[in-house]
Amino acid sequence: MIRLADTLTKAAWHWGDQPSLTFEDKTFTWAETETRCQGLAAGLYGLGIRPEDKVAFLGLNSHWFFECYFVPSRIGAALVAINNRLAVPEMIACANDCRPKVLIVDDSFIDEAKAVAENCPFIETLIHAGHGPAPEGMLSLEDVLLADPESVDFDSLSSSDDDTLLIFYTGGTTGQSKGVMLSHTNIFANTIGGIAAYGFLEGETHMLYGPLFHLAAGARLFWAAFLGAHTIILPKFEVTEVLRLVPAFKVDTIQMVPTMLTMFLAHPDFAKHDLTSVRLITYGASPMPVALMQKAMKLLPNAEFCQGFGMTETSPLLTVLGTHHHALDGPMATKLKSVGKVVGHVDARIVDEEDNFLAPGETGEIVTRGPHVMKGYLNSPEMTAQAMRGGWFHTGDSGYFDEDGFLFLTGRIKDMIISGGENIYPIEIENVLSLHPAVSENAIIGLPDEHWGEAVHAVITLVAGASVAEQEIIDWCRESLAHYKCPRAVTIRTEPMPLSSVNKIMKSELRKAYLAENKI
Repeated sequence: MIRLADTLTKAAWHWGDQPSLTFEDKTFTWAETETRCQGLAAGLYGLGIRPEDKVAFLGLNSHWFFECYFVPSRIGAALVAINNRLAVPEMIACANDCRPKVLIVDDSFIDEAKAVAENCPFIETLIHAGHGPAPEGMLSLEDVLLADPESVDFDSLSSSDDDTLLIFYTGGTTGQSKGVMLSHTNIFANTIGGIAAYGFLEGETHMLYGPLFHLAAGARLFWAAFLGAHTIILPKFEVTEVLRLVPAFKVDTIQMVPTMLTMFLAHPDFAKHDLTSVRLITYGASPMPVALMQKAMKLLPNAEFCQGFGMTETSPLLTVLGTHHHALDGPMATKLKSVGKVVGHVDARIVDEEDNFLAPGETGEIVTRGPHVMKGYLNSPEMTAQAMRGGWFHTGDSGYFDEDGFLFLTGRIKDMIISGGENIYPIEIENVLSLHPAVSENAIIGLPDEHWGEAVHAVITLVAGASVAEQEIIDWCRESLAHYKCPRAVTIRTEPMPLSSVNKIMKSELRKAYLAENKI
């Protein structure tokens, strides 16, 4: 039986007096973390949480967020990690889809949580995760976790195996957010496979600042429990704090997207800090420019680099480009443009439009199967069936395997934009823009951006006689969407949109024209 909460219990047994996590000025041991989680689980049970219920968390990274990864499943419930970068209407939509009975919120999102609760009748209790008194109408998490664990039979209640452990909401090509349901088996497979592929070691210290509402960061909590690692938690990525804390705690491993790494290396105080403890830097989310990798290897000679590729639906890891594959010259240098080889528990293939398997070197859609593939999309059996047709999960990404088994990405079938490590689906933005009274037609494209990898760019035509400023269009989007999804620039087109034979806007032509005009 696989029960991920048990890994925390075992960690407390094996490494009880060793540090589990540090947040702000407080360090907890594994024994203390286990005691807090047992108490919180008992407290949630006392509030009426039962098997198959949902507990949502809205906040920045913290020890409370860490703890909540291990708590709901002890009483058969699932954790919903809400993306705190969403606009309130998007949060409300997610809440009404998953119907949590409890919403836990930190000090940074009190107003948002109240708005969500007011518009989601399924939320019965708001719990405040913070140091001070709980706001009016909320319970204090620190009070809730004082409940007696002996009053609850966790062994009979805990979820396991293929029960839902975690739910994350992702955007979609239809504009509808989808709740990805991940089981204990999914996360266990990812944890074991990730530890082996990345080469994580027992008792190391790692730093976590990637948002815990993303599984790329959240998955690290489970391997930390498996290995008795010490997690240094930052609420969010801040270069000055990373530079300060790495030498202070002799951090062994850090995780970065290319945007973070660029900011890290370019900081004026970079050379003033002793970063020699860092032995491993893992990265992913967007392509790593070769020039940036060259710079990183030069400035961080003690560190090795490892790239991971995957998605929430695959919990998340699919492939890893290992440390021994990061060569800047010689025959292995060509592999640096790949995303590596599939990890041990993953089966992945390339298929054509009829789902026929393709040979090495042939480009098609990446599909995968195995214990890492999600249970499905919450409340969306048709979407699940479409994604899982033929027994394979269809990723929507295109690529090819070379003769050596390295996977090379060639594009995104679903036209997704990756900006600063965030997945952005154009249809979500296009739907919002279509409601603007001055906009006749619109198309969202991703353009190369030195800082963000890709930038969201809106191309619009106007209703006859209408006029509008670029900033007005951007502000209109910000009223309904997370800021990272909103256009960074707008082109107001005076000529008709280029259309295909079936009257679809040809985004490739818009992108090509913009790049040519700006000599990019």
